[in-house]
Amino acid sequence: MKHIKKYQHKKILVLGLAKSGVSAATLLHKLGAFVTINDKKPLSDNPEAQGLLEQGITVICGEHPVDLLDEGFELVVKNPGIPYHNPMIERAVEKGIPIITEVELAYEVSDAPFIGITGTNGKTTTTTLIYEMLEKGHKKPLIAGNIGTVASDVAQIATEENQIVIELSSFQLMGIDSFKPKIAVITNLYDAHLDYHGTRKEYHEAKAFITKNQTSEDYLVLNYEQEEVMAIAKLSNATIVPFSTKQFLEDGASIKDGWVYFNGEAIMERSNISLPGDHNLENILSAIAAAKLTGVDNLAIQHILSTFTGVKHRLQYIGEKDGRKFYNDSKATNILATQNALAAFNQPVILLAGGLDRGNEFDELIPSMKNVKALISFGQTAEKIERVAKAAGIKTIMRVDNVEKAVPVAYDLSEANDVILLSPACASWDQYKTFEVRGDIFIEAVHKL
Repeated sequence: MKHIKKYQHKKILVLGLAKSGVSAATLLHKLGAFVTINDKKPLSDNPEAQGLLEQGITVICGEHPVDLLDEGFELVVKNPGIPYHNPMIERAVEKGIPIITEVELAYEVSDAPFIGITGTNGKTTTTTLIYEMLEKGHKKPLIAGNIGTVASDVAQIATEENQIVIELSSFQLMGIDSFKPKIAVITNLYDAHLDYHGTRKEYHEAKAFITKNQTSEDYLVLNYEQEEVMAIAKLSNATIVPFSTKQFLEDGASIKDGWVYFNGEAIMERSNISLPGDHNLENILSAIAAAKLTGVDNLAIQHILSTFTGVKHRLQYIGEKDGRKFYNDSKATNILATQNALAAFNQPVILLAGGLDRGNEFDELIPSMKNVKALISFGQTAEKIERVAKAAGIKTIMRVDNVEKAVPVAYDLSEANDVILLSPACASWDQYKTFEVRGDIFIEAVHKL
């Protein structure tokens, strides 16, 4: 860890706790800053804030008093989830106080280079694949960000021999200043988080921040098939490494005649890749590119791709019973994710779907339901999803109370060689605290069979 003097004796406000806020506050305190924490949760219900108070850090809990920004702060480190239209942030902007996220701190103190992964879909799978490939290739990776440990915690233990593989959200990237990954990956870009960013343009600009500080000595791995992603390449000073699932590339990662290639070199046969779904090819190709750029050998890549069955809750293979294969895709909280999951299978599917009603309809699912032989619905959107299932010509439609009850019903409706797939196309909050809880209940119900 670099013991930088940049923050020594500076008055810094950490806005919002959670794991990243606690880590940022503790690190800044260690670096000699005068730290104040502001969190909306009352102190009596806030063990994290109590712990920081015991360290001698100033803690203000229970509200976000805007006039707090009038007390001479030189920097605000904000929780990534706090939007820029928050009154506290607006006041900081008005006063010209710099605003960063905890990722920037991690970069400043880290002795290890970063491999940063962002995009709309596939970030977690790609991050995990890169980490696993580097681990198998003896490159001593550490994993951080939304998928693992808080980045500034990881950075404090990293050495020059390590590489930090970090999943980055647009929220985090908006708060960087000097952060510069040695390798940046953009998996894809679609509309997302417009309630936070306001417009598609601002969302895409936030994603592009991942490469804003890169030079020609760094690498930007990105999706050759998306014009909006390739537009970012024109703004970047990095060495561009494209990947394509649709055409062969002499430079970059692509597929030809059933083989996966990188820079013209055959890496492995596609048929030996265990992770299902065409959409996962984007993740696989971008991961191969990052791994090869760090010097990982083909044998390590082949081993990971032939054994990796998915990240938990993301088209995760659970097991097989009497010829039926079970997949947990609880992370599919939107229509696009469920479309991708359904496209991964060419055999009959029993689909388990439903959840929080956000006011949208599900007609976009109809073209993707050609292999769905039965629908088991649940949650607030059950009726809406049943309507599109009928429109898709699905004759067997059943409604149950929850995911746990859906599993035995789906098994009874299935036959050998069928896939039983939980891919809800909805958030979980009408019945479950998180998509992880929903997925764990599905896994447990499968194991009970």
